[in-house]
Amino acid sequence: MENFKKSILLILVIILMSTCSKQKELLNVEVFETSASGNQLTKITKFSSTDSVSTIELQPNKKFQTITGFGGSFTESSAYLLNRLSLKNRDTIIQAYFSDEGARYSLTRTHVASCDFSLNNYTYAPVPNDMELANFTIEEDRDDLIPMIKNAMAASKDGFKIIASPWTAPPWMKDNKAYVGGKLLPEYYDVFALYFAKYLDAYKSEGIDIWGLTPVNEPHGNGNNWESMHFNPEEETDFVKNHLGPKLEADNKGSVNILGYDQNRAGLKEWVDEMFKNEETSKYYAGTAIHWYESTYDYFPNALQYAHNKAPDKYLIETEGCVDSEIPKWKDDTWYWKKEATDWGWDWASEENKHLHPKYSPVNRYARDIIGCLNNWVDGWVDWDMVLNRQGGPNWFENWCVAPVIVDENADEVYFTPLYFVMTHFSRYIRPGAEIIGVDKTDNDLMVTAAKNSDGSIVIVVFNEGTDHKAFNLLYNDKTKPLSIQPQALQTIVLTN
Repeated sequence: MENFKKSILLILVIILMSTCSKQKELLNVEVFETSASGNQLTKITKFSSTDSVSTIELQPNKKFQTITGFGGSFTESSAYLLNRLSLKNRDTIIQAYFSDEGARYSLTRTHVASCDFSLNNYTYAPVPNDMELANFTIEEDRDDLIPMIKNAMAASKDGFKIIASPWTAPPWMKDNKAYVGGKLLPEYYDVFALYFAKYLDAYKSEGIDIWGLTPVNEPHGNGNNWESMHFNPEEETDFVKNHLGPKLEADNKGSVNILGYDQNRAGLKEWVDEMFKNEETSKYYAGTAIHWYESTYDYFPNALQYAHNKAPDKYLIETEGCVDSEIPKWKDDTWYWKKEATDWGWDWASEENKHLHPKYSPVNRYARDIIGCLNNWVDGWVDWDMVLNRQGGPNWFENWCVAPVIVDENADEVYFTPLYFVMTHFSRYIRPGAEIIGVDKTDNDLMVTAAKNSDGSIVIVVFNEGTDHKAFNLLYNDKTKPLSIQPQALQTIVLTN
């Protein structure tokens, strides 16, 4: 009996020792931080403790969407500015966005013919009533847009996808015969579908493959200010179902992904209800494109969840977001962390919607929105202009905005704003093919998302929006790591084992 008791005691000691050993086994991590205090993707090796320690536990068995990519947009304005810089600075910017040492952008967007971030209005089909589009030309893009894309391709080891969006059809195809506003006349639906096919062929002849298309940017319009064209959900779905989709299929371009909608999230429900109403309506839609301008504070999780559930096997991609209605601050990192920037809704929102448009830090907009999107089924996130000048242009309509990289083209100077580093926290480390995985956290003040890359590596992004230092234990597979994050800071944590 005594021997039996000793055996039981020995077993308990072994179990206890084993449990303690597991609890003490540490995760190997690399931590990179960008902060209001001045860190810029700085590698952090020392972590502070606080009286209150929360936990962030990874749940890799909970798997969500597969990532398509992160990146920004090729615009004529950005490309024009690059051409006005020295070759050294031009290459510095391209490498910063596309090289392995930079942001490693993997998903991008460009405009089909002109947009507000062009130098002037132009179309690829300038001759009215040219029903065969015999005079189709991309000549306007040869001096700037195409070279910028090719330089990016040369810098990118893994390559990147391009989504192309027209802001309008050629004016002669529209009921108002203008670049701004109006609708595509039904008798030109087939010609506009041909316009897309011609565009794909023209860019392919330049060595540029287009991965995706949207039928039009912002089908609700933009207040009839710059290039625009109106579609409602039924009209756009008719165009895709009966004209664009069949045309691309007939021309062996069926692998090009058509993303519907391409505007703000608050209007998602009525669009996905029509697009994915049945097999016939959804056949040619590869997914849904969204923007953030309805609010750059609220990421509309319920709308995103609804859109995913309506078409769970389709893409859900943020194709445009930027800090708009602002002239960027030059070499003033503090401004990008301060809650004083507005957005376009600040000027016009009704009192009941004013809360959606607060004065709010540009960094917070980006970090909150990307994490919020990733935690609600969005699989790609594309910023707007990659490069703008100190005015927030050029923009033919003077619709000034902020970009992650600001340049003084006259002085040949470049400023990488904190927004560049925020984008890089995601794009460099969460790669195409990664799966978003579950996270359980005990501190609601921290925003957290996590992904498992196809090579098995796990990446966690943590955003501390508040003004308090935060300490937390990262838990994964019975291993732990005590970590901390500064106030107003964004961290990317890479598990190295």
